[in-house]
Amino acid sequence: MTLGNHEFDGGDDELADFLLNLTFPVISANIRSNHTVLNQTIIPYKIFHDQGVAIIGATTPTTRNIASPGPGTHFLNVADTVQACIDEIRATTDITRIVALTHIGYAEDQDLAAATSGLSLIIGGHSHTPLGDLHPDPQGDYPTVVQDRDGNDVFVVQAWRWGEYLGYIDVTFDADGRPLSYHGGPIHMDNTTAQDEALQAQIEAWAAPFEEFAGVVVGHTNVDLVQATCQTEECTLGNVMADAMYEYRLDTSEDNPPDLALVNAGGIRAAIDAGDITRGHVLSAFPFGNAVTELTFSGADLRRVLEGCVSRVNQFNGDPITSGFQVSASVRMRYNPRLDPGSRIVSLFIDGEDLDDRRDYTVVTLDFLAGGGDNIFEVTTDFVPLDLQDEVLIRYLEKNSPIDAEIEGRFAETDELPVPDPSEPVTSSADLPTSSAALPSSTRACIPRPRVTGL
Repeated sequence: MTLGNHEFDGGDDELADFLLNLTFPVISANIRSNHTVLNQTIIPYKIFHDQGVAIIGATTPTTRNIASPGPGTHFLNVADTVQACIDEIRATTDITRIVALTHIGYAEDQDLAAATSGLSLIIGGHSHTPLGDLHPDPQGDYPTVVQDRDGNDVFVVQAWRWGEYLGYIDVTFDADGRPLSYHGGPIHMDNTTAQDEALQAQIEAWAAPFEEFAGVVVGHTNVDLVQATCQTEECTLGNVMADAMYEYRLDTSEDNPPDLALVNAGGIRAAIDAGDITRGHVLSAFPFGNAVTELTFSGADLRRVLEGCVSRVNQFNGDPITSGFQVSASVRMRYNPRLDPGSRIVSLFIDGEDLDDRRDYTVVTLDFLAGGGDNIFEVTTDFVPLDLQDEVLIRYLEKNSPIDAEIEGRFAETDELPVPDPSEPVTSSADLPTSSAALPSSTRACIPRPRVTGL
């Protein structure tokens, strides 16, 4: 297997404990870590000599911003590190059939194929992209054929999400490892696929202690709480979660009431249908165990934070923001996406008043975001984790059911232009830093084996 971003949700030590219990290879060519166990257990590739195949792993570099790896764990350029491994394999073995097993996303898989030379097949994940004719809404062919740097075909496949489809492909290669033909496609694991009775009994036994806890009804919603649109626009489930966090601090912090709540859309993982809401529904929608916390910003800095959210570029460090966002009902913001990143906000009101750049504002958010997750805020350790996000939502549901959430225009696109303030100096997004500090050189991308020299 290769590692995805969520393997790092609990940090390096938790991942290390997991890896020590595995009895099969874990591969990722672009991970470098000074964590002793990770350094020992993660290898760049695995060669299966009997089958004449080498498999190289790759993990999304956005893991740094969307999970919780330790400060000594780095994610290098994927194409450079994979190419270094291809070159090493070809220089030291007679293997020509080389496969990449990736967790970087469908578009990035195609970029990887085009930027390298020597891959035959890429088996991918991360973007949950449906491919092939069997899916009702395919986003590409299965396989998607991409020409590599030398003009040779590379097959790219992915099998959507949650095990609903099982990816299958049988490839015929020529002597140089280039794919000639294929047979296969995603197999839909519907009810016509017989379950293994012994395994199903084991699963039910494992699930039994949790089912009673998860089945407790904690609220009711009269409307579907939508998750599918949370990454790109205001969504009802995001509204409910942000309002729950805002109300929680309003009730528990009399001396310092909150001004707004902000959550990342990437942490909202499943919709909640109209009807009774159980603990299980809450945990499916918000599974990461994040804690609520507070941050304080000047109005000027809060404007930069929210400008980063609508521009998808952090206005403090110049790096991409890797998630959409949702805010509490105290926010009313209009932005023009046709303007340059960094200058898209047209109007911004907090509790019905224009944002005041000179006063301080209290923002209720999550510890994951406060620590730099998704690059929405600058990284800080100056915060106190409070109650868990799921428990805060459960209390809100118990108090406010039935829920009748709707889209309110908390943040919305507009064609309007901002009215310039003649007292403010003109600034340019070109003044922003363009990148973070460089990581170690990718010329040493593939971890050398004892038998390899000169790489």
